[in-house]
Amino acid sequence: MRLTGTAPFDRGVPRDREQAMGVLRRAVELGVNHIDTASYYFSATRSANELINRALAPYPEDLVIATKVWPGRDPSGAWWWAAPEQLRGQVEENLRQLGRDHLDVVNLRVPPSRRAGTISEHFGALSELRDAGLVRHLGVSNVTSEQLTEARGIAPVVCVQNPYGIGAAKESGAMLRLCGELGLAFVPFFAIAGSGREAGPAPGDSEEVCAVARAHGASPAQVRLAWTLQQGPHVLAIPGTGDPDHLAENVAAGALRLSAAEMARLTSGTADPGSAVAPAGEAFYRRTFHD
Repeated sequence: MRLTGTAPFDRGVPRDREQAMGVLRRAVELGVNHIDTASYYFSATRSANELINRALAPYPEDLVIATKVWPGRDPSGAWWWAAPEQLRGQVEENLRQLGRDHLDVVNLRVPPSRRAGTISEHFGALSELRDAGLVRHLGVSNVTSEQLTEARGIAPVVCVQNPYGIGAAKESGAMLRLCGELGLAFVPFFAIAGSGREAGPAPGDSEEVCAVARAHGASPAQVRLAWTLQQGPHVLAIPGTGDPDHLAENVAAGALRLSAAEMARLTSGTADPGSAVAPAGEAFYRRTFHD
C-alpha cells in the first residue's frame, strides 16, 4: 500500500518509480518471501501490482504473493464492493497486473459493514476459482471467528489477515489464539500503525514502547513489530513501506528478541494472546503456503 506514494492511494506524493522497485528487490535480497498486495493499491501514476511485476518477475520460486478481493476501485479511484460473480474479474485483474497464471494466496477482505453477516456466497465463489486453478490458497481478512468457521466449512483456509498490534482489542487476541490452535497463519496488519491505521502511527508512542526501544537501541516501530512477531511462530507481520531505510529497519526487527518482562510490560492493556499451538517458524511457513 505504501509503494505507490508517501500516503496511501492518492493522498500523498508519488514515490520515485526506481526507488519503489529498488525497495522490492532489496526486500527479496534481505530474505522477504511473503508480499501482500492488492489491485486497488494504486495512485494516479503508480500501481503496486505492476511495480511488483516489473521489479521481481520472473519471480523467485519461494516467493509468496498474497492479494485481496471484494473491495475494488474504479479508474477514478472511487471505491466499490464486488458481488460474488464479480470476484473472478478481480482475480483476473490481479493475474494480469502481476503477470501470473495463478495467484498464490487470495484473501477475501470483508467490508466493515459485513462483519456481522455471512460471507458464504463470496467465499464460495472464491472456492470455485481455486478449483479452477486460478488460485492456489485462500485466506480471509477482517473477519470474526464465526466468519472464519463459516469459510472453513466451504474450503480450506490457510491464513487470517486482521488488525493486531500493541494495544489491540480482546477480539484480536482471541483470533490470534484461534489461528494458532487451528494451525493457520495469522497475518496482522497495522502492527506498526496501530489505531492510526492507513494514516500511519499516531504521533508519539507510549512510555512503555519508548523505554523498551531505548533499552535495545531500536526504534518504536521495531519494538512494535518484534512484539507482534513474538506472539507465536504462526504470526507473519506485513508492515508496508516504500522507503529503503524503513525496509531495513522492519526486516531487522525480526531479529529483535524481547524478554518476558518486556513482553509483559508492552502487553499491559492488550488482550493476553495466550500460547499459540503451531509448528516452528520456517517449517510452518512452508507447510502453509508451499506444500
